[in-house]
Amino acid sequence: MSEPAASLPATRPLLLVTGLAGAGKSTTLAVLEDLGWETIDNFPVRMLKRLVSGPDDARGPLAIGFDSRTRGFVPADIIALVKDLAARPDIALSFLFLDCAGGELERRFNETRRRHPMADGRPVMEGIAAERELLEPLRRWAEVMIDTTAMTSNDLQGKIRELFAPATSGTPLTLTLSSFGFARGMPPLADLVFDMRFLDNPHWVPHLRHQTGQDAAVGEHITRDPAFADAFARIRDLLLLLLPRYAAQGKPYVHVAFGCTGGRHRSVFAAEQMAQALRSAGFSPTVRHRNLGSRAADAIERDRR
Repeated sequence: MSEPAASLPATRPLLLVTGLAGAGKSTTLAVLEDLGWETIDNFPVRMLKRLVSGPDDARGPLAIGFDSRTRGFVPADIIALVKDLAARPDIALSFLFLDCAGGELERRFNETRRRHPMADGRPVMEGIAAERELLEPLRRWAEVMIDTTAMTSNDLQGKIRELFAPATSGTPLTLTLSSFGFARGMPPLADLVFDMRFLDNPHWVPHLRHQTGQDAAVGEHITRDPAFADAFARIRDLLLLLLPRYAAQGKPYVHVAFGCTGGRHRSVFAAEQMAQALRSAGFSPTVRHRNLGSRAADAIERDRR
């Protein structure tokens, strides 16, 4: 009887992030953290081998940021260390270098009034030139190089997501659709608000007054309004345009609110119908009705079962 094959060690993605001060390292690490990477900035490079060799049950992706300010920063030693790590079967190593033109870096430092780490009392441009010379071996050796000269912060964030987001899933977007009544104030944190008070109000129909937008009779009344179908279609198409763009910009949460006078009829119906439309388009919205009473909420929950 043959012995079972020894299990191979799990491969952990390890990304080393460096570059010129002001080129976007902090932004890069923040985006990686949002993407699920464990991130450490200004970690002493000489301790890197010990970090990745120690006992660690979590084998998720790890990003290490370092630059000329980091203790033990010697480019030749870093390259030798990285070569050793790259040969290990339990590590999938990548090296990212962030570059930027000197004039743009000078503008950024002057704009933020930060001291350049290598200026040491000299003009900013001299510090930039000294750092560029120090980092040139790493720039030539890096596997991935991003020039952020002409990039905004949003541009850089999008590029990092494009390169390092998990291949199995896109940028996560948590979508909430809610209804509310203007009589009790607008929701303070909504990203988009649609006022449905242009529709005929079921409140003034006696047998509909005590029902809600979850009841079929109320829905039939609202859909008979000549303005409903066209307005709903335009709002749906607008959301289908905007939501993917919000996700591409890395916005993790989007709250779309529908309002009417009391928050029980038109806004509830619009939110529920829009949720169905967006689910058909591949989204997974959560629906919340701020002004429905507990009895209505219980009824909604029973219907969903």
